[in-house]
Amino acid sequence: MTDSQDKFPTRPLSGLSRRDFVQRSAWTALGLVLAGSGGSAARGTAGPGAIRYPIDPDVQTTTQRTVVFSPATGLKPAQLPQVSEYARYGYGVWSLGPGLPLEPRTDLMPAGYTLPVAPRRGRLLNFFAITDVHITDKEAPNQLIYLQQTEDPVAQACPSIYSPVMMYTPHVLDAAVQTINVLHQRSRFDFGISLGDVANSTAYNEMRWYMDVLDGRILVPSSGGHVGADSVDYQRPFRAAGLDPSLPWYQVMGNHDRFWIGSFDVYHFPNPAFDLAGSYTSNRVWAIGDVFSPDGGALNLMKPTYYTGVLNGASANGEILHAGPVAEIGAAPRVVADSDRRPLPTNEWILELFKTGSNPPGHGFNLVEPGHPADFACYSFVPRSDMPVKVIVLDDVQTTGDGSYDIHGHGFLDETRWTWLKQQLAAGDAAGQLMIIAAHIPIGVVPLGSEMEWWRPDLDPYRSVPGGQPRVQNAVTLRQLVTELQSHPNFLLWIAGHRHVNAIKAYPGPTPEQGFWHVETSSLRDFPQQFRTFEMHLNSDATLSILATNVDPSIAEGTPAARSRELAVATQQILQTQQIYQDPGLLIDLDTQQVVKDAQGNPLPDPSIRAMPMGTYNAEMVLQLTPGMQQKLQSLVGSRATGGIA
Repeated sequence: MTDSQDKFPTRPLSGLSRRDFVQRSAWTALGLVLAGSGGSAARGTAGPGAIRYPIDPDVQTTTQRTVVFSPATGLKPAQLPQVSEYARYGYGVWSLGPGLPLEPRTDLMPAGYTLPVAPRRGRLLNFFAITDVHITDKEAPNQLIYLQQTEDPVAQACPSIYSPVMMYTPHVLDAAVQTINVLHQRSRFDFGISLGDVANSTAYNEMRWYMDVLDGRILVPSSGGHVGADSVDYQRPFRAAGLDPSLPWYQVMGNHDRFWIGSFDVYHFPNPAFDLAGSYTSNRVWAIGDVFSPDGGALNLMKPTYYTGVLNGASANGEILHAGPVAEIGAAPRVVADSDRRPLPTNEWILELFKTGSNPPGHGFNLVEPGHPADFACYSFVPRSDMPVKVIVLDDVQTTGDGSYDIHGHGFLDETRWTWLKQQLAAGDAAGQLMIIAAHIPIGVVPLGSEMEWWRPDLDPYRSVPGGQPRVQNAVTLRQLVTELQSHPNFLLWIAGHRHVNAIKAYPGPTPEQGFWHVETSSLRDFPQQFRTFEMHLNSDATLSILATNVDPSIAEGTPAARSRELAVATQQILQTQQIYQDPGLLIDLDTQQVVKDAQGNPLPDPSIRAMPMGTYNAEMVLQLTPGMQQKLQSLVGSRATGGIA
């Protein structure tokens, strides 16, 4: 990784080339930043002269305008790395189209119900959610990049293991934060929440880059030898804007925050000689087998078949280096090692949230109840002291040491977390609080075999691995979980990330008051690169409305965030990933977790999951409140003059 030449032509960005933008924004104080952070590439300190990347001040939501693009052809999924060819075939070209209104959703209301035309009586809560940022050290030696170029169709369709957007993950987060700040100035948010997968591979430097963007620090988004740090836009140190200090934000644990590339336990393997933790800080690109094949999973990590490669930070297009079959390449390619790439066990990942300049310290983990172990990642908080709403932050990710060598993307609650959740729901009932669960893994939206369904240890394909550990049981089935949630009439909403989609699903209950909504938010990394806002309003008929609105980060021409959007659009055009459109969303049986089929064997769509044009979906979700909660909220609305409801 010593070649410092840009081997590919750069694509103009709306009249300003990337090279011109870098030259006009020149800042060569990399040495000062490294010195100011104790020599660490992962963190920086405030200082004059740092590049700042502005956004377009004309901030709008997707109810006003949406990002649209046309189909393009010419490259196959395995050719995704041919970034220099994108312009030739018209990939990455997008424009702004009409807005997407909030669709009134009365699925959970009694038959014949219609929303009143009278104005809403009060806004109870306003917050935003970001998720699946996947801050990525694209120069780390232990990735899966090459597998996306093999003949494996599963790997080819997986941008999480490779897409050119990997180059710009901190920059799109910075643009999203600035967009949030503008919206906050217009209409104050009560809080923000990040729904997990902040890092791509539970690495220290990835976690610190994420924190430094939110804290408004200078960061050095390169590693190892820091090639291109003085010449390539995505490698250059820059000063993040930081989240408005008046806006508290909270954090949820994701599977990528706990496991290597969100998939496998770093510390537990049947063969102790396989040092996954050591691969993070190695000076050699590792060689592995196809972990996506149905006959190997994590065990294929120990089969040195392919060198998986790194991105060349000295190249404007991030060309892939050191990737291909071991039989063709020979000895392991060398890279510059970096101790800041080290993996973070869950307890250390949590501690990083306390090393922050934004609020609150710990970002929710300061609220974990005494008596739990250091890696316990569940807590609850009340966003407003004058508002009877509790947010339950639930770690529903699989555990380390669970004895499984399958991909760790499943939903899971051990006995401790399941008991804790039931206690939190019961306490919310007793306190007369409306309740929201914020988790990473969604529920009941994917079938068995998707690697994202609710975990069933009895169906783990690797349960008989010789020398494997005893399987940790899931304490609750999917049906039991949903039934428990429906037994709490004040439970309103389950919000999640993980699937990188903006799907909204209704869960009707035995009575209208026992139904709840399930809202997913797309990834900030992959198209459509959006976050969500949530507004809760009391309606004039004493029902509750939750307005869920997608927001595209506002971008300024010529910035790395603008390039990121082009590459995200191009990736979607090439891979044609259908799940972001949810057409159709499949109906899942909660007992079998299989797709429900009609008499002819045809899959049935879930009638509550709507199609998403360009991956976007906005809705006003209506809920029936209990008589007691109606009375309580109406009383609060009546106290507006004395500071009740905003």
